[in-house]
Amino acid sequence: MRIAVLGAAGQLGRDLCPRLPGKVLPLTRADIDLAVVSSIPRTLDAVRPDVLVNCAAYNWVDRAEAEPGVAFAVNGLGVRHLATHCAARGIRLVQFSTDYVFGLDNTRTTPLTEGNLPGPVSVYGLSKLAGEYFARTECPQTLVIRTCGLYGVWGSGGKGGNFVETMLRLAAAGKALRVVNDQRCTPSYTVDVAEATVALINNNAQGIFHVTNAGSCTWYEFALEIFRQTGLKPDLQPVTSDEFGAAARRPRYSVLSNAKLAGYGQAGLQPVPPPRPWPQALAAYLAERTQRLTVGG
Repeated sequence: MRIAVLGAAGQLGRDLCPRLPGKVLPLTRADIDLAVVSSIPRTLDAVRPDVLVNCAAYNWVDRAEAEPGVAFAVNGLGVRHLATHCAARGIRLVQFSTDYVFGLDNTRTTPLTEGNLPGPVSVYGLSKLAGEYFARTECPQTLVIRTCGLYGVWGSGGKGGNFVETMLRLAAAGKALRVVNDQRCTPSYTVDVAEATVALINNNAQGIFHVTNAGSCTWYEFALEIFRQTGLKPDLQPVTSDEFGAAARRPRYSVLSNAKLAGYGQAGLQPVPPPRPWPQALAAYLAERTQRLTVGG
């Protein structure tokens, strides 16, 4: 099996590539730019994958509010062209999506299932939802994996870090931290998401699956746990979303249910590893981070 991974240099792609079976073909924006349609058939016809995993995206959530055309060109129309090509060549498509396809229901307090109706509240979320629809319409056997709050030791590509690294960097600099305490979700370790993804691919899964760590927290609660586990004691204050004043709205509640994933693991050909609680995943991340810093990786 030949598996091409677009976005292979990002934090999820770099944890996914070494875990995939068969011949892995890492692709970057230099190979396929989703905003440049001609790069899609040229590259895919050259590498001839059996499976294409798309980890690439326009993920500047706040900037997307001022650049909706760019966000939709990459996350929507770019994915449509990927899916059309995959369908024509018999390539299985795996498309990553986000909890930000939800958010319109401000009264939500229970985990969202794959069957719940989406309702984005930002340009970014809407562009990612468009990508989901295009992928599943043009290539019906597509596997869509929605995840949330990704962080991995390889950082976050062009965004220059992830939430954990940002917290640690600002704390080390002695900066006062204001972190939102009214957005509840599940930060997810890229290693755990990658391992579940590999199991789904091996089982030829199709349709939508939610893949996150277990449990939930606000971003402020996540920051508290980061500092508890690292022994740091910065000036950390909770704020509301309105007080923080980000350009894009975020879901107030976007905890994704892993029940479908767990049930599929019981019936699938390969067991799907159960998602561990997010504090345990954070501890594993910090241990991996320490190891890599020690060896200079």
